[in-house]
Amino acid sequence: MPARRAPARSSPAPSRKGPVAKPPAAARKSPQAPGMPDVQASRDLRNVAIDRVGVKDITYPLRLRTMAGGEQSTVAKVNMYVSLPHSQKGTHMSRFLEVLNAATGEPLTPDRIPDVARAICERLNAEVAHFSAAFTYFINKPAPITGNPGLMDYQVTFECDANGTEDFLMTVAAPAASLCPCSKEISKYGAHNQRCRIEAKVRFKGMLWIEELVTLLEESASCPVFAVLKRPDEKYVTERAFENPKFVEDIVRDLALALEADDRITWYAINSENFESIHNHNAYAQITRDKR
Repeated sequence: MPARRAPARSSPAPSRKGPVAKPPAAARKSPQAPGMPDVQASRDLRNVAIDRVGVKDITYPLRLRTMAGGEQSTVAKVNMYVSLPHSQKGTHMSRFLEVLNAATGEPLTPDRIPDVARAICERLNAEVAHFSAAFTYFINKPAPITGNPGLMDYQVTFECDANGTEDFLMTVAAPAASLCPCSKEISKYGAHNQRCRIEAKVRFKGMLWIEELVTLLEESASCPVFAVLKRPDEKYVTERAFENPKFVEDIVRDLALALEADDRITWYAINSENFESIHNHNAYAQITRDKR
């Protein structure tokens, strides 16, 4: 999914500076019902500011552009928060939904999320706003030898903070396979292997598709996993993993090198959790780097 503010993209540009765009008309302030007190706007005497208050776990449709030029519909879990000053009793919860519904009069593509975060700031008269959407993204992935099609599911999160500038992050998690180098080295035959879950949270500039980040994640493992495998495919996957053994440390280091080599990536936090097949625990490693 691309990250430029233009049609047919699936990840937004992390624009952090520039004028604040006006929110959709329906998201702007609406008059209070006549004669009804605005309790939330009343003064609070406890003198305690709140970092985040709002609504979470909203189930909402999301439409995304794909790298192949099509469109994909999915369902997201949406969270929206604002900071609340020490003097204000409460926030106006309904206004979050007003902003969301106004923004989704047209497809809520990722490049529009910073606009939604800014609209939350303006509609709730807040200094800081947070918007996040977590969803499942599907990629049609052919088997490595037979080419049989199969849909792979990946967990993706878009999140944005707005406080006069915007900070956008994209998180993608992908399953893969790892094979233990030590097991291969010390065994007369075979080696233990397992699935792993590799995750990358990135800040970036320019265009970055979900599909591109998935490829970087999968290439850091011993071998990708697939939705549909026939026997020739299973032979390939098994032998490929055996020829490419990796500890959990190798996975995150190789992924870090790939992200370091991509000039679009400005910051990343990556991790891999290997679901061990012969131990009663999982192996885990993580790296965080700021390239700016």
